Amino acid sequence: MGKEAFCKTRVLIVEDQPDIIELLSIHLKHHDFDVVAALNGTEAQKVLDDALPDLILLDWMLPGGQDGIALARKWRSTPRTQHIPIIMLTARGEEVDKIKGLDMGVDDYVVKPFSPKELMARIRAVLRRRAPEQIADAVTMGDLTLDAAQLTVLFRQQKLSVVSTEFRLLHFLMKHPNVIWSRAALLDKVWGDHVFIEERTVDVHIKRLRQALGEAGSYIETVRGAGYRFSLTPQT
Repeated sequence: MGKEAFCKTRVLIVEDQPDIIELLSIHLKHHDFDVVAALNGTEAQKVLDDALPDLILLDWMLPGGQDGIALARKWRSTPRTQHIPIIMLTARGEEVDKIKGLDMGVDDYVVKPFSPKELMARIRAVLRRRAPEQIADAVTMGDLTLDAAQLTVLFRQQKLSVVSTEFRLLHFLMKHPNVIWSRAALLDKVWGDHVFIEERTVDVHIKRLRQALGEAGSYIETVRGAGYRFSLTPQT
């Protein structure tokens, strides 16, 4: 019994409405997930301090002075928690709100009310994006080195902070240098072909990746009307 519980994927629900927590918990447990819940940011931080979950379902609107965006920003800037996948749950469905959430580091965005079936598909898709943790290779292009086993990125021997989805995106582009990839192709190759997100999401993650890479961000080239590619000698 103990071994079975240990092997389950652990999901932290951060939500201030008990009825939603109950609904989510029922569906997650039905699909053999281990569930822990927090009603606000303070409780959530205590959970994280005790043991890290495999994924966080995070409500945008929370009491106590820390909303979901603030918590996402905090956890993405903390080395211990920056690689945990985060799915934002919110009633805010405008595109500008989705972009804001993605800019703060969340991996996906689900608008309330949502179907449990769609949410489970998104959870499994986000968890599949953790594949870099299971890849043991390293790739070097010029002064840039990505070590998938150690989850590290070095530029001129200086460690860069590249988290979660951006890490997987960089890994894929570096493994296929000088190849132009459309947004749709990158969604299939990096996110998986069962992910229900818009192609514009790729633009957001490319922007964040370039920012994380600093000077090396110039290696990620935009090919107008076609997509993106990794090149050590971008075309002008």
